Amino acid sequence: MPSAVVITGPSGVGKGTLIRSLRTRMPELQLSVSATTRRPRTGETQGEDYHFMTPDEFERHIAAGDFVEHADYAGARYGTLRSELQTRTAGGVPVLLEIEVQGARQVREQMPEAVQVFIAPPSLDALRARLVGRGTDAPEQIEARLQTAEEELAAQDEFAHVVVNDRLEDAVDALVAIVRATTARG
Repeated sequence: MPSAVVITGPSGVGKGTLIRSLRTRMPELQLSVSATTRRPRTGETQGEDYHFMTPDEFERHIAAGDFVEHADYAGARYGTLRSELQTRTAGGVPVLLEIEVQGARQVREQMPEAVQVFIAPPSLDALRARLVGRGTDAPEQIEARLQTAEEELAAQDEFAHVVVNDRLEDAVDALVAIVRATTARG
């Protein structure tokens, strides 16, 4: 049974929303909390939404080999702490990782058994509308995220599973089916 299910895709595609719905239907799944150097958004809690770190702290963790994966994305750094995965998988239930494409590639190298699911938007225009609509980023950050999204969308063929997040319930149904099929105990 895989120890990790990687959920990846461009910023603003709805990974967090899909994961919340997935965990409502499969509450036994654990969610890994990523580390980041970006500033907390309104309502985000240290250790619950992210492990917020200074750039120096993040660099010390890299030097110590503490990350399973880490990546630079839209002006900030993100990573999955090895200790976070070990803690979450100790109970024998797969852990969900919500990470960027760069990080998903690193996990694929270190944990080839991990299930990898790429979440795609129905179109770039729809993605732009979502990024603008959530109101969390400045216009220049949105443009940087969209430029990165175009590169990431070109990589979706690398992933065994692709879910298009057009209608939320359909996307959740597809994600639940993938996770159940790939993590079923034999």
